[in-house]
Amino acid sequence: MAMNNQTTTNTKPQLDASNLKVLEDQLNYECMLNKKFSQYAEYCTDTQLKNVCQQGAQKHNQNYTDLLNYLNSHQ
Repeated sequence: MAMNNQTTTNTKPQLDASNLKVLEDQLNYECMLNKKFSQYAEYCTDTQLKNVCQQGAQKHNQNYTDLLNYLNSHQ
């Protein structure tokens, strides 16, 4: 029976170029949406609509942070 000669290391899995591009695109998308929703909230005079826009901005900011943390965990 042949034994597997691979050693176990504690290195983090590396992301390939195509996955890095997807993450870059998504980070840009989330950043843009955060800025747009924040700007929309500034324009709103209706309180309920303003709150919806602020919540959207917060959600996209959280998505951006989560993606950035994921990216940083693979470096």
